[in-house]
Amino acid sequence: MLSIDIKRATVYNLYMEKFRIKKLDIIIAAVVLVAAAVAFLCINSFASVGKTVVVEQNGTVIAELPLDEDIAFEVKSDGRVTNVVEIKNGEASVTSADCPDKICVHHRAVKKSGESIICLPNKVVVSVSGGGEVDGVAR
Repeated sequence: MLSIDIKRATVYNLYMEKFRIKKLDIIIAAVVLVAAAVAFLCINSFASVGKTVVVEQNGTVIAELPLDEDIAFEVKSDGRVTNVVEIKNGEASVTSADCPDKICVHHRAVKKSGESIICLPNKVVVSVSGGGEVDGVAR
């Protein structure tokens, strides 16, 4: 009985020795985390504030609104208002929607070039453009 326990302990110790976290593993993980943090900060710091808000419905541009003016724009479909896009203090948000989940209403306001708010049930896209836009590859 004792010899079986010694064999199990030896096998367990060999297994743990093989897969033990080493100092180099911790250093590599720290370097990866620092690189990810630097990349995140660079991406967010280089995104410029946009100049216009483009409102699309069913893939068609229905309005281009300046981001520097306070405006409330009603998106209509079949004669009824489906969404209300509000631009206030240089930020655009969807303040009202008749969709069941209201994800677009709960989305934070957008102001940087390339940011967008999407209402899938109503097929409405509110995106910010202008201001030296950088595409996703260059970011």
